[in-house]
Amino acid sequence: MATKQIKVALLGNPNSGKTSLFNALAGTNQKVGNFSGVTIEKYEGVLKYESYEIKLIDLPGTYSLTAYSPEEVIARNYIIEDKPDVVIDVVDGSSLERNLYLTTQLMELETEMIVALNMFDEVEKAGTKIDIKQLQKLFGSHIITTSAVKKTGISSLLDHVVRVYEKKIDIKKNKLTLRLEIEDKLLDICELLKGVKGLKKYNHRWLAIKLMENDKEVYNLVKEYPVWIQLEEILKKSIIDCKNKYQSDPEVLITEDRHAFIHGAIKETVEFPSTKKKTLTEKIDSIIINRVLGFPIFMGIMWLVFQFTFKLGEAPMGWIDLFFEFLSGVATSVLPEGMVQSIIVDGIIAGVGGVLVFLPNILLLFIALAFLEGTGYMARAAFVIDKIMHKIGLHGKSFIPMITGFGCSIPAIMATRTLKNRGDRLTTIMIIPFMSCGAKLPVYVLLISAFFSTGAAGNVLFGIYVLGIIVALLSAKILKKTLFIGESEPFVMELPPYRMPTIKTTLIQAKIKAFMYLKKAGTIILAASILIWAASNFPQNKVLEARYEEQINQVNINRSLTQEKKDELLSNIEFENQYMQLEYSIAGRLGKSIEPFIKPLGFDWKIGVALGTGLAAKEVVVSTLGTIYSLGEVDEESVDLAEKLRADPDFTLATALSLMIFVLLYMPCIAAIGVFKKEAGAWKWIVIYAIYSTSAAWILSFTAYRVTLFITG
Repeated sequence: MATKQIKVALLGNPNSGKTSLFNALAGTNQKVGNFSGVTIEKYEGVLKYESYEIKLIDLPGTYSLTAYSPEEVIARNYIIEDKPDVVIDVVDGSSLERNLYLTTQLMELETEMIVALNMFDEVEKAGTKIDIKQLQKLFGSHIITTSAVKKTGISSLLDHVVRVYEKKIDIKKNKLTLRLEIEDKLLDICELLKGVKGLKKYNHRWLAIKLMENDKEVYNLVKEYPVWIQLEEILKKSIIDCKNKYQSDPEVLITEDRHAFIHGAIKETVEFPSTKKKTLTEKIDSIIINRVLGFPIFMGIMWLVFQFTFKLGEAPMGWIDLFFEFLSGVATSVLPEGMVQSIIVDGIIAGVGGVLVFLPNILLLFIALAFLEGTGYMARAAFVIDKIMHKIGLHGKSFIPMITGFGCSIPAIMATRTLKNRGDRLTTIMIIPFMSCGAKLPVYVLLISAFFSTGAAGNVLFGIYVLGIIVALLSAKILKKTLFIGESEPFVMELPPYRMPTIKTTLIQAKIKAFMYLKKAGTIILAASILIWAASNFPQNKVLEARYEEQINQVNINRSLTQEKKDELLSNIEFENQYMQLEYSIAGRLGKSIEPFIKPLGFDWKIGVALGTGLAAKEVVVSTLGTIYSLGEVDEESVDLAEKLRADPDFTLATALSLMIFVLLYMPCIAAIGVFKKEAGAWKWIVIYAIYSTSAAWILSFTAYRVTLFITG
């Protein structure tokens, strides 16, 4: 007999502990993808409970189910279209009034809902008493007290999921009544909607409320039917009646009624402690977001993150490097000399291995950022930066997508949708790629490990990230003074209480990001490495091959040379031949064509090839250099890429600094450009950004190269 599956969706406010509860339920049985048609991540998990397989879907965190943001649309569309068997509404018990607003909207959908009153350990610690039974009656839903951190209430929650699915719990789903004038109009609208066959799958009361709220998505849905003519008359009359009696729109009145219901419910069921002590969060915030100390603390924390990323990652980097050296040696000894050996050793192992060696650094950076976000500090960082952001014409809300950009530019660009002012959105989108995404980290780590001491490495890495922030802020100032002149929207942001994120939650988030990185290494970077190898080896120069054979024969038949001298000469001939073949190849010709443009920055045609392939993914810059420089390897002992760069007389400390800055600032990957176009809405912004970012990259790289040459002589 096949196992029955229960589809369960988790929904809740940001910072409600929803993802922690999802991790507590799903454990390690998780996978990540994208919601259909968008690049917003979709987390899924599966667990066995009793005789059921429970499939969990972690919906995007949202404060409501209106159609203002993509997260809200995705969450409500999933509930309406995919129809999960049960919805778990995750409510932060310490912030009931704010969290229950989403609950009232779920009540209107009349879905099979269970409320998980999360962080209940904090509620009890604060001395707050909640009459759970009465609250259940008022909201018409079973309420389970949980703590994702302490894993309490998990079994009870799963038990209720099964009971709701088996219809063993009788729930009166909607006990929220709006004011009489609104209710009368809702009844009229529902009566008309009943006769429309195409709308049968929707809850008619919910559709009616959304029409009264002027919801564009629902308007567009209902407008397709002939009944719209009658509906429009009712809606117009509703607006006039509400204006006459309340001097307000139906949308505002519905919101007021929801809040009034929540406020009354809390008054009836919640008893707060009579003497409110200063919370730990308030005590910490008096220092962390202090007007004087806030910014230095922020810079210090970011500095520690990069020290942690580099120093702790050094040993595992060495282990992975040794593994790929061993792999390269085995492949060289097993495979016969020729084309197959070259493509596997010089193409695949050198290219993919050159990127995977930086996995520890990527993993550590994501762990650090996930930890800071889990504690609640990231929201404080945006608050601290708000004052600086105002001086450039933006606000702290723009800094949240910028911080997200440290992980990946794609979700960061998507996150700008929370900015309602179009000028602010476009400005923020155009400066996000200046933030160092995780894909750029392998390039920095390679160059830093090749040209800087271990003691200086963390500081150099920190300096590169800070430079990205500075360039982003200055660029925002320029853009707001030229292309996007106008006032910014007011900045209001929730500062969640400080919490210690669980190790499991932090590691799961980092693991998912690491697997995505490995997936990229096994697809895009693998394909790019093979293409780069082919472009670096073809077309073959027959004249060069003939000359090479002749030189080899001359050395071998020369009896006056010792074997040691012969080996040295043969090595030099081999290197010179491969270098000239590379120059003759497709990759070499492309690199030569852009060399005049990049020569003043200290770059040769080989770096030009790497920068071009970096548009596929920034990690490919490293795999390209790995593939190109492996063509010069002639002795039996494997030499890592960092040593090869140091050995190249044209690749100096000044070149390394210049290249890091150029990679930091020039065009992002093609995937990010695609999302950029979708969010900006016109190709002209891509063109403007391409010109601006490339110019900024060239000018600052040129300056860094020349200044470093002057200092180092």
